[in-house]
Amino acid sequence: MSLKTAPEAAVPTGDKPSPRPEHRQGGPLAILHRVPHLGLLVVLVAVAVVAGTQSDAFFTDANLLNVLRQVSVTAVIAAALTLVMTAGGMDFSMGSNVYVITAFAAQLIHAGTSVTVTVLASIALAMGMGLVNGLVVTYTAVAPFVVTLATATILDGVSLIILDGKTVSIGDSLSGLGTGETAGLPNLTLVALVVLVLTALLMKYTTFGRDLFAIGGNEHVARLSGISVNRDKLVLYAAAGALSGLAGIMLLSRLASSSPTPGAGLMLQLSAVAAVVIGGTSLAGGHGTVVGTVLGVVLLGVVANSLNLLQISSFYQPVSVGTVLVLAAIANQMQKSRHGAH
Repeated sequence: MSLKTAPEAAVPTGDKPSPRPEHRQGGPLAILHRVPHLGLLVVLVAVAVVAGTQSDAFFTDANLLNVLRQVSVTAVIAAALTLVMTAGGMDFSMGSNVYVITAFAAQLIHAGTSVTVTVLASIALAMGMGLVNGLVVTYTAVAPFVVTLATATILDGVSLIILDGKTVSIGDSLSGLGTGETAGLPNLTLVALVVLVLTALLMKYTTFGRDLFAIGGNEHVARLSGISVNRDKLVLYAAAGALSGLAGIMLLSRLASSSPTPGAGLMLQLSAVAAVVIGGTSLAGGHGTVVGTVLGVVLLGVVANSLNLLQISSFYQPVSVGTVLVLAAIANQMQKSRHGAH
């Protein structure tokens, strides 16, 4: 007597679970999931819509151009910070560097120094301060966060010493940059766009840019791969300093004066950090995107402008920046964990 195995019961075709629509290649949700920075775009549009419905002035040409001018300085700092963070570093001194350069350049112009000499000397000084950060970070075991935060504290004091408690005016010496327009766009914004485009091209198409991703991903492996990590770090921090110098000149051109403002450098730096982080650049290094940084900068600028137009106390602006930074850091960590799970 032989034993026969019962045939497996056939499952009717109609009873088989069909793939969920969002998992189908090319489905609407799958397409939306592939849109870069979709969540950031949605938030930006939502804030703009709310501001536009609550204030008739928001969508006027004058206000939009004002927003572009205001975010241009932050955009230049954020571009440099995107490079630094992509390589796994951090520089908290750039905002303070900006205010040192603003004070230094104002004093030079006030003393009769030509604009060309002032700009070159300012950027050279800022680059030197960035290089000092790079030397300490590269050749000591001190964390970049600690080094640059200490540098920021020092530079905050230096800017006050340079001004000696006085406001220094430069008249209209840099008005062409600060208030001028070309093809309908503020000159400040055009400078920021050039910096951002060059940063994006460097990250995508140059060996140095690819090295930054490798260093941020795993510095030890990058060294074993033949990448000159120390050299790249020095170049990176010096470049961050130079861009801080440029941002300082831009800020001075917009304000037409330099005033002793304790803590302003740190606030500017936190805005740049928040913009870079919510734009998707990893706090741990190895991933960065200029497009995301631009969206982050614009979002923070729109939020600040909306608070002003809605006559909400300016005291809430640091609260909003801090809140956005915390939420962005949490989202950044969740995204990292999700990618690790896959």
